[in-house]
Amino acid sequence: MNSEHSLALVLFWLCSGGVVYHYALYPLLIWVLSRTFGRVRPLPPEPSSLPFVSVVVSALNEEDVIGPRVVNALAASYPADRYEFVVASDGSTDRTAAIVRQFDDPRLTLLDFPVRRGKPVVLNDVIPKLRGDIVILSDANTEIEPQVVMRMVQWLSDPEVGSVVGRLVLTDPASGQNVDGVYWKYETFLKKCEARLGALLGANGAIYGFRRRAFIPLPHDTLVDDFVLPLLIKLGSGGRIVYDEASVAHEEAPEQLGSEFKRRSRIGAGGFASLRVLWPLLIPTHGWTAFTFASHKVLRWLCPVFMMGALVANAFLVANRGVFAALFVGQVLFYGAAALGAMLPGTSRVAKVLRLATLFTSVNMALAVGFWRWLAGIQGTTWQRTERTVRSGDMPPSLATGDARSADQSQKDNARAIG
Repeated sequence: MNSEHSLALVLFWLCSGGVVYHYALYPLLIWVLSRTFGRVRPLPPEPSSLPFVSVVVSALNEEDVIGPRVVNALAASYPADRYEFVVASDGSTDRTAAIVRQFDDPRLTLLDFPVRRGKPVVLNDVIPKLRGDIVILSDANTEIEPQVVMRMVQWLSDPEVGSVVGRLVLTDPASGQNVDGVYWKYETFLKKCEARLGALLGANGAIYGFRRRAFIPLPHDTLVDDFVLPLLIKLGSGGRIVYDEASVAHEEAPEQLGSEFKRRSRIGAGGFASLRVLWPLLIPTHGWTAFTFASHKVLRWLCPVFMMGALVANAFLVANRGVFAALFVGQVLFYGAAALGAMLPGTSRVAKVLRLATLFTSVNMALAVGFWRWLAGIQGTTWQRTERTVRSGDMPPSLATGDARSADQSQKDNARAIG
């Protein structure tokens, strides 16, 4: 056995083992550990003195959905004199700001920033100046259920809790039915197990909350604030990240696969970029968090490299025939099935099975693109909005008029909230 063959053999088993461990063994291991060492923590009682809460949405050209989003936010089951909903328009060039101005409610504040700066800069600017003791971040295309605000307040009344993550439910734009797919269910399963161990990693942008005083300014190159911010708070205060299944947020699943691919590639780039500030969480003194961060996130980001390494090493070893020839044929057939699943129309059982391979491959291709964009330094910090479906909902009749106020009035809106 020559040195090249030995190197290929080591590379193949190392790369294959990384993929198998992350996608198959880790879920089983985290389930066993969570049942053995973890526990489900009860919701703390409602505090006797309710804190002021600020719900914040950073919006970019969201005229299709911002009206229903405001209606939804103002329907929260929380005392009106202890609540505000803030829309921070990050250089929107459509009617986003004009639509928000149509609402006449003292709980609503518009911050109409004329120049687009990116979400991290907007959050760093806005959050320290909010009125709320509790800050809840959400998205423009999200609908949260009325009880969410109160539940997050209850969780954050516990001084050991650093931030609270809600449950995101994906719906079909046409039917409104729940369309949580295999991948999302897989991620939710991992999230539940990690939460039992007190080792939850980040949030989802649809709904998460924290104390304003615990906020740590985001690096300006942050691409995934919902992942980085809760973990920065954990590093700063040591507080747990709690996953609350009853704090439900609804979002429509993207209609175009291209939009989802871009989103996942951005998440991949953001994951690698986050290591610059989150690497201390990999130190073993962080306990279960170090284990879940390495196994769930770092290995996830490296899986595209592992998959390519396994394929190349297997091609080199195929000359030996036997098991390596069979493994190489299996890899080729798997990627062929993924390509076929992307092209095959219909919802037959065969098509659904093939699309599992398509999903697995596309997720990792997106991460590979994200890795390349991060490595090459070509991933910008300003996000590209996902195309939304126009939502129906109760809105002021004047929304259709396109009424817009002057830039001077916009500055007054800003001053009311942060002055």
